[in-house]
Amino acid sequence: MLYDVIVLGAGSMGLSAGYQLAKKGRQVLLLDSYYPPHVHGSHHGETRIIRYAYGEGEAYVPLALRAKELWKELEQQLSRDIFAETGVLNSGPETSPFIQNVIKSGKAYDLQVEQLTAAEMKNRWSGLTVPSDYIGCYEKDAGYLLTDPILKGYAQLAASHGAVVAGGQRAETIQMKDSLVEVKTKEHTYRGKKLIVTAGAWGGELLAQLGLKLPIQVTRKTFAWLHADKHFREGSFPCFSFDTELGTYYGFPNINHTGLKIGRHDTGTPIHPDDKGTPYHDGDTEELLRFLTRFMGDGSFNLREGKTCMYSMTPDEDFLIDYHPDYPQILYALGFSGHGFKFASAIGEVLSEMAMEKETTIDVSSFRNTRFQ
Repeated sequence: MLYDVIVLGAGSMGLSAGYQLAKKGRQVLLLDSYYPPHVHGSHHGETRIIRYAYGEGEAYVPLALRAKELWKELEQQLSRDIFAETGVLNSGPETSPFIQNVIKSGKAYDLQVEQLTAAEMKNRWSGLTVPSDYIGCYEKDAGYLLTDPILKGYAQLAASHGAVVAGGQRAETIQMKDSLVEVKTKEHTYRGKKLIVTAGAWGGELLAQLGLKLPIQVTRKTFAWLHADKHFREGSFPCFSFDTELGTYYGFPNINHTGLKIGRHDTGTPIHPDDKGTPYHDGDTEELLRFLTRFMGDGSFNLREGKTCMYSMTPDEDFLIDYHPDYPQILYALGFSGHGFKFASAIGEVLSEMAMEKETTIDVSSFRNTRFQ
């Protein structure tokens, strides 16, 4: 069969794009090495933060706001909750570029950002022990997304519109034949008019087969759930992102008694995606506890579970969304650098529009690979 579009990598971005294309009547094949949702990509871990006044830069705000609209639509289509508005607290020194970007983007787009002093933060959220020179930027309409229901929902909706979701099939080669794209797995050969590569940590290697070298480094990251006291329960405590002298940390309140979830966003050890690196260990817990002792020192924490994951990092930590320079039939969305999931609904829409050669709803030109050339 000749597909209109083959989507290589059926994770958050791929399933979103596949659903959008199938809904518009395209014949779509979604290929993945595993059976999504799974623990081998960058989407596992149950929850992801969504925020709009973006510390990583104003270019992300329109994408975040469109993503919010599409998450709400998906929630209605699935008839279940996938988005919890717990609020998100961004905090750091007033001089922090991250915090200044949050303030700037909030003002530029008239977002609901409440600026707080250290004393006001500690008064509102017992358990916090932030330094006096820190400020907070609180978005009450931000919160978290539930990853597994989203991916399962996209897969079901895509299939209901005729898309083929083929898990357990690892792509071994990609090549161009007579202006068509040919993808070979161990047992099958698939042909398509267009190819979208959303294969996460493996995407760079796949596109290298077609002479495209992308500036992506895969890194080992860790996150954990910790038993925490009543200060940090959902409803009493928000999701958070802290830019500190100890590093950049993010986390979630204690949701349904699963524990406070926390991870470190910066740093990480380079790895190959087929070798997940060192398993989670005591040193990872110690790193998280250093942060918690310093900034949430009025709470008590004990490890419940720790896990490793992968970030696909670009040099500037911004996304890569572009066409192959020699083969316009091939496009890709990669290098999400640990902050991509919240945008998946909107990026899927953009990819579908690019594949159909339409003007995109959101301008993603700032994410082209040409910025590194």
